[in-house]
Amino acid sequence: MTTFEALGLSEPILASLRELGYDEPTPIQAQAIPALLAGRDVLAQAQTGTGKTAAFALPIIERLQPARIPQALVLAPTRELAMQVAEAMFRYGKSREAHVLPVYGGQPIERQLRALARGVQVVVGTPGRIMDHMRRGTLVLDAIRTVVLDEADEMLDMGFAEDIEYILQQTPAERQTALFSATLPEEVQSLAQRYTRDPLRIRVVSEELSAPRIKQVYYDVPPREKLDALCRVLDVETPASAMIFCRTRAEADQLGESLQGRGYLAEVLHGDLSQAVRDRVMKRFREGQVELLVATDVAARGLDIPDVSHVINYDIPGDPESYVHRIGRTGRAGRAGMAISLIIPRERRQLQNIERATRSRIQRLKLPSLADVAARRREAFREALREVLEGDGLDPYVLMVEEMAEEHDVTELAAAAFKLLLNEVEQEDTLASIEGDSAGAETGMTRLFLDVGRFDRVRPADIVGAIANEVGLPGRQIGAIDIYDHFAFVEVPSEQAERVLRGLAGVSLRGRPVRVSLAKPKS
Repeated sequence: MTTFEALGLSEPILASLRELGYDEPTPIQAQAIPALLAGRDVLAQAQTGTGKTAAFALPIIERLQPARIPQALVLAPTRELAMQVAEAMFRYGKSREAHVLPVYGGQPIERQLRALARGVQVVVGTPGRIMDHMRRGTLVLDAIRTVVLDEADEMLDMGFAEDIEYILQQTPAERQTALFSATLPEEVQSLAQRYTRDPLRIRVVSEELSAPRIKQVYYDVPPREKLDALCRVLDVETPASAMIFCRTRAEADQLGESLQGRGYLAEVLHGDLSQAVRDRVMKRFREGQVELLVATDVAARGLDIPDVSHVINYDIPGDPESYVHRIGRTGRAGRAGMAISLIIPRERRQLQNIERATRSRIQRLKLPSLADVAARRREAFREALREVLEGDGLDPYVLMVEEMAEEHDVTELAAAAFKLLLNEVEQEDTLASIEGDSAGAETGMTRLFLDVGRFDRVRPADIVGAIANEVGLPGRQIGAIDIYDHFAFVEVPSEQAERVLRGLAGVSLRGRPVRVSLAKPKS
């Protein structure tokens, strides 16, 4: 079995791979990395999901010189793939402080211009935007040592043939060239013949994958609302036991802490934990003391967990094999199971690759609303009530009902009890009586009312952060903050009150939209 150490990679790169959980190279990596490190041209036929990005990215990073000038150019057919490749190269090259820039249409060109002016070593982009920068003179290719055409067949199918040839002609003749393509039609082979020198030909055929027969769904979520989206899904699904997969150890730690802070029974599992801690976490998860296990792929390998009801891809894996391995942990032994993926816009392409490789359809669902969450909580309350009715120990309460039934209708009594238990009496009565209370505000300060509170897991830091981020008001200027169960007050300088009200319009705290108003004296 080949190892990354045997491929000729340096220790900083190997350390990055270990940190990312890469254990052994894939076939395309084992063949392409030594050839590219040796300076050879490569023509590789490899499907998405075979690890081809690392196959060309690692040699590029390994051969970078310290100068912050473009030394490698990667062409991709779409902005989604360009972003994906650039992100991967950034992770691989972190220990080498590699300067990688994605350039593509749809992003403000000024941001790219500033980055190019500061200096970059690797440029990953779509042919059209690359040519825009070349014509502007903001991207000079005189020092390019390596050019990679990623998914060459797709670029040619999209009509980029002339653009690609123009770009290649502007690079040094002695450059290294690598073409990676899922298929090798005549157009790709002709391009390789004209622009490569004695390329090493590599062909890797992926094994056919089959996804388990479980329900597979995904939600489209904005990147900044991913955590809130996860919490809504958890509140609606109410999984008995779920594994939540993250890409890195640091992301797993952060997500685990966030879930614990929001009151979920969650634990984290990754390679940095001692064996004793890992054993304790797994014992608690198997025994049902922990409902959510936040894990990385490497840490989850070899675990025998028979009763996982849900697998959630908080970060979608980069290859179909990992996806199939993850979701195979649910729905075992004939049990029902569900696989849920949270997809941010730049991950849509990865999702499509997984669907093609597994020949399965992953259903898109609409993200649950707050009303959906509330409805699920009411349903959970009904289920809990049925369990109580089937149990013992009701005699004292039956006596109480019989006593009150002399004055009230039994149905109304039950409705009042339900309302009380669901906190609606407290919420409505308290808000009605106290929403307008502005008593106690310091001189020169104005008190604002927010309709979120402790039950929404809102903390003073959330309120300060929202005002600072949306309004630009420094935290030191914000006055007293009082948080109650269902609402909160915050004091701000009177001359800034209107600006704060406008700035917080439409803002969400802990995933819930906030209504902010001036606190007025009670009549």
